[in-house]
Amino acid sequence: MNTRVLLVDDHAVVREGYKRLLERTREFDVIAEAASGEDAYRAFCEHSPDVVVMDINLPGTSGIETMRRMLARAPEAKVLVFSMYEEALFGARALQAGACGYVTKASAPEVLVDAVRAVIAGRVYLSHDIAHQLALQSAAHQCLPLSELSPREFEVFRLLAEGKPLSEIAGILSLSQKTVANYQSLVKQKLEADTSAQMVWIALKHGLVGSAGE
Repeated sequence: MNTRVLLVDDHAVVREGYKRLLERTREFDVIAEAASGEDAYRAFCEHSPDVVVMDINLPGTSGIETMRRMLARAPEAKVLVFSMYEEALFGARALQAGACGYVTKASAPEVLVDAVRAVIAGRVYLSHDIAHQLALQSAAHQCLPLSELSPREFEVFRLLAEGKPLSEIAGILSLSQKTVANYQSLVKQKLEADTSAQMVWIALKHGLVGSAGE
C-alpha cells in the first residue's frame, strides 16, 4: 500500500510541483492538499494521512501551531517540515515542536523524497544544510538564537513581530487575550526587549519577518 500524504503549502503551483515529484516514485499518494493551517488541520482530521509534508510559513495559523494541534490530537502523527527558511533556528524549533524532519526548499528534489521515506521508517531527517549548521553550533557550544523561548512563547513572538494585535493572536492560538498578554510580557523579559520595536528588530535579525519592500 502506498504512503498517504497530506501536502500543505499556501502556493498552488508549489503544491502541484511537490505532488508530481512524490507521486512520480509510485510510492506515495497525495490524498489531500491544504493552503492554510486551518484547512490542513481539517484535512488531517478527515483523512488521517501517513505523513504530513508542511510549510511553516502559512497564512493565519502557522505550520508550527498547526503541527502542535495535529500532535495533540494524534501524538503518533508524522510531520515533515518543508520550508524556505534556511536557518538552523527554524529546524531546531520544528523538531522541538514535534516534527520528524526538516528539509529546506533549497534542497535538491530527491531530498524531499528521501526525507519522506525516512520519516515513514521512523527516522528523523534533516537536510544537509540544516544538519551542518546545527552540528557547527553544537561543536562550538553555541545557544541557538531565541532558544530561551518555549514553543508557545516563540509562536506569540512571531505573531507579535508580524504586527498582529493581541486580540487577533488570541484568536489564532485559541487563547484568551489575557494569556497572550502574559506571554508577551514573558517574551519581552527573556529577550530583554522593552518595546515592540525592539522585538521587531530581533525578528528581522533572525529572518522571522521580512523587511519593508521584500
